[in-house]
Amino acid sequence: MRSDLTYPSHDLGLLLRHWRGMRGASQLGLALDAGMSQRHLSFIEKGRSVPSRHALASIVQSLDVPLRERNAIFLAAGYAPIYPETAWNAEEMQGITRAVDRMLRQHEPFPAVVMDRYWNVLATNASSPHFFGLFIDMAARTKPRNMLHLMFDPEGMRPFVVDWDTVARSLIQRVHRELIGGVLDERSQTLLDELFAYPGVDPSWRQRGSDGSAPNLPMIPLGFRKHGKTLRYFSMVTTVGAPQSVAAQELRIESMFPADEETEVLHAECMSGGPSVA
Repeated sequence: MRSDLTYPSHDLGLLLRHWRGMRGASQLGLALDAGMSQRHLSFIEKGRSVPSRHALASIVQSLDVPLRERNAIFLAAGYAPIYPETAWNAEEMQGITRAVDRMLRQHEPFPAVVMDRYWNVLATNASSPHFFGLFIDMAARTKPRNMLHLMFDPEGMRPFVVDWDTVARSLIQRVHRELIGGVLDERSQTLLDELFAYPGVDPSWRQRGSDGSAPNLPMIPLGFRKHGKTLRYFSMVTTVGAPQSVAAQELRIESMFPADEETEVLHAECMSGGPSVA
């Protein structure tokens, strides 16, 4: 779903009506959830009443608005943003970044990457560039690298991916499943448009239907061809629980695991004999 709203907006009523529509909430239902009268909410949406900070916080909480977009709503109401929008590795994020660094190190020798909400790579463990460097020249790809572009680009990992159509379609569906707040914002839509601009990407994948994966598997394995053999992995995504900053909410750590014992052996062989790429 493409949003007709471009952030930031200075129209508080427009923002609230937009999010109420996205959540399929009636004015009465939202008013009850937020602990106010429908009349008061109606006045706020029409610009006839300025909500208190507490009332506005109740509204955005009831609508499960993502933290970045909550800040836009508070600004539109004339209040200072509540949630910090500092970088993911800012000083106040040290507790989280230390935990992330520990997770990355402990996941060796398998790839693990830290990404933002748009799949841009923020950090990796040593095994990640080493692994992908077995297939392509990672040094030739400019930073910040984007994992989805890496997988969809015919000059990236795409030629090495087994059953690429199935994998690519599942990645498109993951974009929708993992949207912050369940909303396809403008930048997410732009990212999807860029992916669909690659040759051979089926427009029908925009539909959120079955991904065609084998019914006897608990996940869609991500297979890579190397020296005539196939390495199969699956990934697990870690997010921050109860985030209170934009960066913390949008941070994701994706860790790749071997899907079978054969891959675990082949992975060790490839990593010990392949070139190390910075």
